[in-house]
Amino acid sequence: MGRTSRKRRSSLATRMTVASAALLLGGGGLVAVNVYASAHEENPAQRGDGAQQQQQQVATIDCPDVGNGLSDVPDAARSEVDGELATMDSQITESYQRLAASRDAAARDPAFVQNSILQPLKERRSTLIDRIGLEISRAGGTAPQGMKDLAACTARSAGTDGSPPAGSAAPSAPADGGQQGDGGQEGGGGQQGDGGQQGGGGQQNGNGPDASDFVDINSVQPNVRTPRNQRAASRGTFTTKCGRNENGKFNPDNVIVAPGVSNGAHHMHDYVGNQANDAFASDDDLANGDTSCRNQGDKSTYYWPVLRLQNGKDENDAQADGGGKDQNVGEIQTPASVTLKFVGNPAGKVVAMPRFLRIITGDAKAFTNGDANANASWSCTGFEDRQLKDKYPICPEGSKVVRSFKFQSCWDGRNTDSANHRTHVAFADPASGACPQGFQAIPQLQQRIVYDVPPGPGFAVDSFPEQLHKPVTDHGDFINVFDDGLMKRVASCINRGQRCT
Repeated sequence: MGRTSRKRRSSLATRMTVASAALLLGGGGLVAVNVYASAHEENPAQRGDGAQQQQQQVATIDCPDVGNGLSDVPDAARSEVDGELATMDSQITESYQRLAASRDAAARDPAFVQNSILQPLKERRSTLIDRIGLEISRAGGTAPQGMKDLAACTARSAGTDGSPPAGSAAPSAPADGGQQGDGGQEGGGGQQGDGGQQGGGGQQNGNGPDASDFVDINSVQPNVRTPRNQRAASRGTFTTKCGRNENGKFNPDNVIVAPGVSNGAHHMHDYVGNQANDAFASDDDLANGDTSCRNQGDKSTYYWPVLRLQNGKDENDAQADGGGKDQNVGEIQTPASVTLKFVGNPAGKVVAMPRFLRIITGDAKAFTNGDANANASWSCTGFEDRQLKDKYPICPEGSKVVRSFKFQSCWDGRNTDSANHRTHVAFADPASGACPQGFQAIPQLQQRIVYDVPPGPGFAVDSFPEQLHKPVTDHGDFINVFDDGLMKRVASCINRGQRCT
């Protein structure tokens, strides 16, 4: 498999190897699940009581996100700081791989995880935190205080039923406007360890998802609320048609948060729009790149973690970074449809986005960071007034899985990016639609991605290995590479209340 492309494989019918079934309580609780079992995964019951107990007790590694506190990094230090943050993510991945490969040793020795995994990780992180402070100071900035307190990581446990650790993610809630905050970033880099195959039950290399990550959409009450349009609202829409990634363009990079770092995401991304996007793409590269968009004036890049079937089939990236090496396994699914729509603001007019504006919505580390920046929306066709934030939907026969993103729609009027890749944009007030003071409304990107996958809990999005493929970690990335003239037309169309393409 090439780094950025692959050939699509068999049809859905030939991909089906095992049927999935879910036994549901009357109230919608998931009691038992038989999901797709990988031919490479062993039954947990065959691993011995010690390993089972330790896997229940220690599920993942939880590290404070150093990037959260870096809201003021001089431009001259940005690339160096992004590189250090990427290395930190690589360190977490390597430590998680060591944890996954050492379940038996951890079960025999209660101090193993602390002494052999967490303490060395703390020391390595402390060194990088010192470097970040030095790089900021050399560039004329002031390093944030208390960063050394962020060096230590903890081992996070999971319940005996496979449920996520207490406090790891909020209950399912409406995902109709997103959350505000300065939160976590996506990034990483470097070489990975060999985590091995750890578990069955349809899990990706034994690091999720599990039964508690799924819910029957029929058991969810309607929960979508949107602010009412005011008199000055901009009611128009602009839809850009960029395909479904039929080209098979993938890579595990993230040029926004880890520029210049190969495998900066530690999971595979789908790309539509700009075809030049990888870790090393400059603004000039993007401006001169080809686009899959029908309107050639839109060379923007739209990307998100791939969704995979857990059906025991190896993908072409089974031995590659971002794929099997980062415990992302299963067949990548081409969306049945992708809709990219820009909409207006319910409180007033919008201004054109600046070219090369970067926006990340959601948090790739929400399982360990908490849900302050989570913005996942999961649903099923025919049920889209019911949105899930921290659960995958079990859709009825004939209904398709829908994941959607509503991006931040307020801009600070100055910056196309920020040190933590968040504070230059913000969400509008969910009740009134107004932007925060000092921000102005821009066209809001709304993505709707539909998948024709078998009913039941047999799929998951790619994630950082330690995020256990939790649905709350879903996220989307966007870089505006519209021609300036076309972007002005987008804003004008929306402000006039028209529907344009």
